[in-house]
Amino acid sequence: MLKYFLGNSPKWFKTIMIGFLIFNVFSYFVLGPTVTAWLFIGEFIFTLAMALKCYPLQSGGLLAIEILALNLTSPKNAYHEVDQNLEVVLLLVFMVAGIYFMKPLLMYIFSKVFTKIKSKVVLSMLFVFLSAILSAFLDALTVTAVLISVAVGFYGVYHKIHSMPASDFDKDGTLDRKELSGETLEQFRSFLRSLVMHGVVGTALGGVCTLVGEPQNLLIGERMGWDFIEFFVKMAPITLPVLAAGILTTVILELTGSFGFGAKLPEVARRIIENYTDQEDANRSDKSKYGLIIQAISAILLIVGLALHIAPVGFIGLALIIVQTAFMGITEEHQLGKAFEEALPFTALLVVFFVIVAMIHDQHLFTPIIDWALSLDPSKQPSMFYVANGVLSMISDNVFVATVYIGEVKQAFDNGVISREQFEKLAIAINTGTNLPSVATPNGQAAFLFLLTSSLAPLIGLSYGRMVKMALPYTIVLGGVGLLGIIYVL
Repeated sequence: MLKYFLGNSPKWFKTIMIGFLIFNVFSYFVLGPTVTAWLFIGEFIFTLAMALKCYPLQSGGLLAIEILALNLTSPKNAYHEVDQNLEVVLLLVFMVAGIYFMKPLLMYIFSKVFTKIKSKVVLSMLFVFLSAILSAFLDALTVTAVLISVAVGFYGVYHKIHSMPASDFDKDGTLDRKELSGETLEQFRSFLRSLVMHGVVGTALGGVCTLVGEPQNLLIGERMGWDFIEFFVKMAPITLPVLAAGILTTVILELTGSFGFGAKLPEVARRIIENYTDQEDANRSDKSKYGLIIQAISAILLIVGLALHIAPVGFIGLALIIVQTAFMGITEEHQLGKAFEEALPFTALLVVFFVIVAMIHDQHLFTPIIDWALSLDPSKQPSMFYVANGVLSMISDNVFVATVYIGEVKQAFDNGVISREQFEKLAIAINTGTNLPSVATPNGQAAFLFLLTSSLAPLIGLSYGRMVKMALPYTIVLGGVGLLGIIYVL
């Protein structure tokens, strides 16, 4: 059975999962529902931490099915959790797909920034800032996908020169192919590696700021009744100083060349890429130019729609799909299907999250912990929630952590345990706590995990350990400034 169970996952992981499934039945009948439910939580967090070995939908989904089979929660209660968070599901299904059709515009913007800015420090700052701005209005996964596409494209162009006439890329005819290997190649890899890491950190900096920046933001905003503008205003006293600190960290890392940053673009690589982009611009068809115009107009409409909250976010994403495809002539079903491929696996995983959350609620697992935290002095509660969410988000998925905590705090508010003012402070602490310290590892941030498992990672030598090392200074600064904001601002 192990040969086929969970595909190409390591044998030890498969054995552990089978052991979990068998032991949980034993635990339920011998140790009782409460202990078994806690075991399920630990096992589910383990599946999230092992996301590089096996996507958590299968391993975590088997645990969710067993939870329902053991009646630790019911399908009805799990459906209620999904129903309460339907807007988040619609966000993932339609908004991410809507942004998919905007990729050519985003790639055009990043490509221009990449080739026109000569200073590595300025270029790194712009990548962080652009990624932050785009992630504040778009999905962080999509922005990361664009960064990956740009880097993979330029890396491919760099290597393609080995099998093409030099004159195709080097107008002077002075290019020496020997320059493309050895230390120059490694420097180019290091340059791309640092730039892409700056970019994904930027998605976290921008993603924490707005209602649609991350899936858990919408979940929290929906529970609080905040619209796009109100969410931004509530978070701004914490998130804007963190954004400034993040950009300053980028400058320091590039100037000092520490933690794997600081590599500059080799001159030979710059010539190749600049010539390539010039050719792309010259050969761009009228249809492609028209598509860029439609995408730019759609981006403006998206920002206006989100700012004015004219409809639920998922509906705005659906409208984005319809407008772009209608005016760009994309009318075949298989062309539309590609847009949904990126988001649907995570959407399915989110529904599995809600089964775990329903179990937590039905078994009252977090009630004693939340009651203890809420028994503390009200001034200390936000920082406590920030730290607890931050630490857990480093090893687990931040959407799952936020879902659990905001649900429990909302229940405390509904029961009259805390005031509306305190509820808002705790919601801000939960949002920032799950978004900022979670950059420590790929387990916490979906964008980081997406980058690590992409085709780009092996090309530029980006391993798990190297990503953690490069993210460390950002983790310290973002997490620390966020905590200071929680302590002194709230």
